[in-house]
Amino acid sequence: AITIGLVLTNIIQPGNTVQISSNIEPFDVSRLSKPDSLFDIVIRMIPTNIFNSLSSGNILPIIFFSIVFGIGLLKLSESKKSNLLPIINEMFEIVTLITNFIIKLSPIGVFGLIIKSLNSTGLDLFNAVGYYVLTIFLGLSIHLFIVLPIILYISTGLSPLLHYKSMLKALTMAFSTSSSGATLPVTMTSVKNNANVSNDVSSFVLPLGSTVNMDGTALYECAGVLFISQIIGIELEFSQQLIIVITAFLASVGAAGIPSAGLVMIFIVLDAVGLGNHPQVPIIVGTMLAIDRPLDMMRTMVNVCSDTVGTVIIAKSEGETVVYK
Repeated sequence: AITIGLVLTNIIQPGNTVQISSNIEPFDVSRLSKPDSLFDIVIRMIPTNIFNSLSSGNILPIIFFSIVFGIGLLKLSESKKSNLLPIINEMFEIVTLITNFIIKLSPIGVFGLIIKSLNSTGLDLFNAVGYYVLTIFLGLSIHLFIVLPIILYISTGLSPLLHYKSMLKALTMAFSTSSSGATLPVTMTSVKNNANVSNDVSSFVLPLGSTVNMDGTALYECAGVLFISQIIGIELEFSQQLIIVITAFLASVGAAGIPSAGLVMIFIVLDAVGLGNHPQVPIIVGTMLAIDRPLDMMRTMVNVCSDTVGTVIIAKSEGETVVYK
């Protein structure tokens, strides 16, 4: 998915379709932060102080710590886990409530960013974003209707058409809610009832997939960073684009299953290639956020479809008989 986003954005170059720099105050490129190397990214993932990472919003160390913490939690006895898990679940509920409240207020901030964008660039930036939307839709469509069916057929020999028909309810739910987490119960029901996948496989693969297997989000983040670099007139070298691929994968793993989480995580990738402190970035991202809802609906559907394909493939590898209804 990341490769599709990378290739399409380099070919179509939506950020180069409109010149917006003429109305914006010049910026000295030397002031940009130095891009991370692959080694730097690995080092940055290991937190020296997890509380400092939490307070500063440094996501990669938080993702690394969460994975290690989860592995450690699995090693605990059932009695100890039963004491700790309710606390973690309650904390998750609190954070989700706070996040949803912030999302409800986000239109106010987006409105301010759009006003600033119109003042700085006129409608030119919106024209570029329009080409960007078409690029993302094309990439997501290729992954959804070409790549995933090929993977399913080669891996299992099953009919992609029957699979999509059986998962239609889950895909529709994903498209309407823009949340893979909210869609999870429907996805599990569809896989078990409409594809005859056992509860053992579906209850393990789908919750994990809804968190770490976000194909659409990874494609979106990769293409988004390239689009932003094209808009501000900075050409990224091959090594920097390779860093984008790796960081987009890590960021998609850490993205929450809530609406527009992928756009928030895009700042991780921007920081990795040294574009995080560019003054035009907030304006561009704010404009992207204004039209993010339809893109979020599409990429969530891709995420959920990828989860169902992966679940069926694993079920077949475990010797189960997958029968679509």
